[in-house]
Amino acid sequence: MQTDEQLKQIVKEKYAEIATQSTADNKASCCGAGGCSTEVYNIMSDDYTTMEGYNADADLGLGCGLPTQYAQIKQGDTVVDLGSGAGNDCFVARAHTGEKGKVIGIDFTPAMIQKARMNADALGFNNVEFREGDIEHMPLGGNTADVVVSNCVLNLVPNKDGVIKEIFRVLKPGGHFSISDVVLVGQLPDALRKDAEMYAGCVSGAIQKEVYLELIRLNQFENIIVQKEKPIIIPNDILKNYLTETEIAAFNNGGAGIFSVTVYAEKPKGITVTENPEIKNNTSSTCCTPGGGCC
Repeated sequence: MQTDEQLKQIVKEKYAEIATQSTADNKASCCGAGGCSTEVYNIMSDDYTTMEGYNADADLGLGCGLPTQYAQIKQGDTVVDLGSGAGNDCFVARAHTGEKGKVIGIDFTPAMIQKARMNADALGFNNVEFREGDIEHMPLGGNTADVVVSNCVLNLVPNKDGVIKEIFRVLKPGGHFSISDVVLVGQLPDALRKDAEMYAGCVSGAIQKEVYLELIRLNQFENIIVQKEKPIIIPNDILKNYLTETEIAAFNNGGAGIFSVTVYAEKPKGITVTENPEIKNNTSSTCCTPGGGCC
């Protein structure tokens, strides 16, 4: 089993590669996991093209939802996008915040930060910025954001509890998040769960839906709502790279499922957190396993 740091390095290397690929190549992949199925064009992402603020150069086709559509962003808000990539969700968020608002994208891949900054410069936006850093330790002060968004990123992070703690810290009292992510219902086959390429491809890093929602509850968020949920069907010509024919049949006929969910939650009013919390529990991939629960 890879360590947390090894998994993070796998993701960083894969997304550095994605940053240098063409948009067409990325959209023809499955959440960055290499060549996509002959049965579908893209198994993860929703269509952004009709949304205000959409920028084709910033759309790498790697998301699993439309969190900005559900994020209730208002004029003048400060919005933070976790795992901001080439900046697409930031530019859509900026269409809602207007010139008086501010949008901050955070990504740990230098090539993505460079690409996003180039896109922002080309658009002439002076209230959209991109910061390099881990979303488990955000380069951002506490009580800063009105809204946090993220699209298909937390499932790539081994320490999901740490990220949720950081979201709580950077949100203003009464602020909220809307996050699209990949979750599981039932158990993934071991070959899918353990494979490094599939980890970078957004599937095997996912945890159980109930565990995901419980982590949010345990970190003091309230008014938790699943705003959207859809099944993610992995075609057989992708599954055959990881499973035997017998295993594919068992997986397709079993009770396990992979879902994209968009989850909303609020930080209670009157609570402020200014320092990066010391994370003592649920920090390792052995404690919070991709296919199971958290201790």
